[in-house]
Amino acid sequence: MKIIRLAGIVVSIGLLLLAIFSGVLYAMFDSEKIKAELARAVFVKTQRQLTMTGPLQLSLWPNVGVKLGHTTLSEPASSREFLTLDSARIAVAVMPLLAKQVVVNRLEADGLTATLIKRKDGTLNTADLSSDKTEDKKEKVGAGETATQFDVAGITLTNAHVVWRDEQAGSTTTLAKLNIATGHVLADSQHQTLAVDAVALKDVQINRRDETTGSTMALVGLSFSADHVAASSELKTLVVDSLALKNKQFSQRDGKTGETTRLDDLSFSAAHVAADSGRQTLAVDDVALATRGKRGSNVFDIDLAAPQLTLTPGKVTGKTISLNAKFNGGGRQTTAKIALSGVEGTLSDVKVTRMVLDADSNSGTTALKIHLASPLSANLTTQTVTLQKIAGTVDMKNPVLPMKQVSLPLNGSAQVDVKKQRAAVKLATQFDESKVFLDARIDHFSPPASGFDLTIDRLNVDKYFPPKPAVATSSAGAADQASASADSPLDFSALHGLNLHGAVRIGSLQVKNLKFAQLNATLKAANGRLDISPLSANLYEGSMNGSLTVNAQGNGVAVRQKLVGVSINPLLKDLADKDLIAGKGTVTVDATGQGATVLALKKSLAGSASLILRDGAIKGINLAQSLRDIKATLGAKQEVTQVSRGVDKTDFSELAASFRIAGGVAHNDDLAMKSPFLRLSGAGDIDIGNNRINYLAKARVVNTSAGQDGKEVDQVKGVTVPVRVTGPLDKITWKIEFANAIGDLLKEKTQVRIDEKKQQLQQKVDEKKQEIRQKATDQLKDKLKGLFGR
Repeated sequence: MKIIRLAGIVVSIGLLLLAIFSGVLYAMFDSEKIKAELARAVFVKTQRQLTMTGPLQLSLWPNVGVKLGHTTLSEPASSREFLTLDSARIAVAVMPLLAKQVVVNRLEADGLTATLIKRKDGTLNTADLSSDKTEDKKEKVGAGETATQFDVAGITLTNAHVVWRDEQAGSTTTLAKLNIATGHVLADSQHQTLAVDAVALKDVQINRRDETTGSTMALVGLSFSADHVAASSELKTLVVDSLALKNKQFSQRDGKTGETTRLDDLSFSAAHVAADSGRQTLAVDDVALATRGKRGSNVFDIDLAAPQLTLTPGKVTGKTISLNAKFNGGGRQTTAKIALSGVEGTLSDVKVTRMVLDADSNSGTTALKIHLASPLSANLTTQTVTLQKIAGTVDMKNPVLPMKQVSLPLNGSAQVDVKKQRAAVKLATQFDESKVFLDARIDHFSPPASGFDLTIDRLNVDKYFPPKPAVATSSAGAADQASASADSPLDFSALHGLNLHGAVRIGSLQVKNLKFAQLNATLKAANGRLDISPLSANLYEGSMNGSLTVNAQGNGVAVRQKLVGVSINPLLKDLADKDLIAGKGTVTVDATGQGATVLALKKSLAGSASLILRDGAIKGINLAQSLRDIKATLGAKQEVTQVSRGVDKTDFSELAASFRIAGGVAHNDDLAMKSPFLRLSGAGDIDIGNNRINYLAKARVVNTSAGQDGKEVDQVKGVTVPVRVTGPLDKITWKIEFANAIGDLLKEKTQVRIDEKKQQLQQKVDEKKQEIRQKATDQLKDKLKGLFGR
């Protein structure tokens, strides 16, 4: 009991002394004087105005501290605010005070608002607050001042708002709702170290805007926590334990394209992270990353797991690293899984025993499945990655495909150079009857630029696409199908941002029922434009050579081609399903067009075209047969109209024509067709946009003793018969205008009779003249005989 009584007396005396000490401190504490002195010192040192409108209070419990009320700090020599503070408290440990030492226990601040500016000349608006001035350094060195140490038991920052304005870059970054709480914080300026225990940030908002491009970035609900963080600027090390990072939403908008990328519910965690950039080491344990987001109209989910990974210059080890991703958008769903197993080696030679990629994609009724595997090697120092031996398969299923399923084996290799932004891949595959070799390369990652060389021995594209729908049975149905096809939209927007060059070589190709051999094409895409030049191939007993240009600006197309020695009939049948003309020769096309749909493009076509054919026929009518029946037709004085019939044809030995194209209409006025039986000329239009023809041909019989049924038409030799060609191109109507030919025929026969009469009269005149001359001669002879007496 005596001891307890004694302890009570000691405690009572201590409390009494503490009360007396507190009273003395309060009595000696003059807040107004201290505020005035602080304002004066700050102004002398920085030319900034320090204004403390709130009270300056002294507290003794739970520890000794000073509390500030509302405080502002101006810009240098200006009344503009640089920093404001609603309240702050600085607490110091009691016991060190007894030894005349100040040890800060805690720093607390609420409502901190500050604007930091990097000016166009590169200087900061905080430069005057720095202690790195030359004269200051000299004073410190001369005074033998030791390095600064910052040792605080804890820091609490609530409702802070910081703006960083970079006038050089033209950007502004804002941190709002900044709430930070820490445990023990120790900073050493001499060793350039920082150690923080139990750090936590909660619900921070970050916004950034680029004033030049209009691009924006925003993070909402950013939270961070760690049991311990230690960093050394001098040693270039960072250690973090029990790291957890979460962000509710990240969004980024490209000011030029307007495209938006969004990440939702991002979470990143790691049990331990240790990095040493000086020694080039990295060790991570139990790393996990998960996020979901949206880019444009595409939604995605990503999960990454790395149980353990250690990187040192002498050794690299790791457990299986896996990445799972899901993509959904544009009517397509895709899942992909990548796994890296057997990680070992060194920084300059990392070996991954097996890299496996499995991907599944579904779009409508089409299903695509990819499986790839390869050993992998990487040089983390030079940032290069190599897949030495890629092996795998690509399977595609679609119920409308003729074979329902296509399976492609893949073999090849790939290299990626991250530092030089280059990549290359070589792949070989074979499916069905085709052998394919691809040598592709990326010359630059950003902005993207790539090239390729593609070689295929033979390829029938039509075989792997759904067959054409059945032809409509009615004319109305056929018209509806044609209209729907013509209204098909054209969208070349994919060319924007595309920087591509390459070459394609195909030994045998069929596409859209067209058949090519030895096709060679050189492609170049840049600035929203695709140029294929030269574009050459053998086709239909002849060859083609020219170019094709597609321009996303205005949806423009330009075709320049020359076909030599081509059999025109099978070409037209395969190209447009038209049986209009036969023959072999030369065709040239130089045309341009633009439009949002196929019909608009056809109606805008402009340019020129020509053809020279030999030993062919015009399909749909037999002019020789029609003219052979002209005797009965002329008697009836009627015209003959005939719908084009596939079995009928008009043979020719030569045919030449040129066309001027404008507004989708091809005009011709120099048709010249020759055959042993007749000659054909004419003029008219072919309306490409509306798929119609309006043409007036003139047929003239030149020989009735030979040629196509020529011996039956002696009476019309030399007569020109008009033939009007009209109607849609798939159902042409031929109208032989015999009535117009009758007048010509009568004139021809009348002229013949007049010529015959003239010839008869001339013959009688000549006979009479001869008779008169003979009589005169005889009379002259008789007179001469009398003169000479004979």
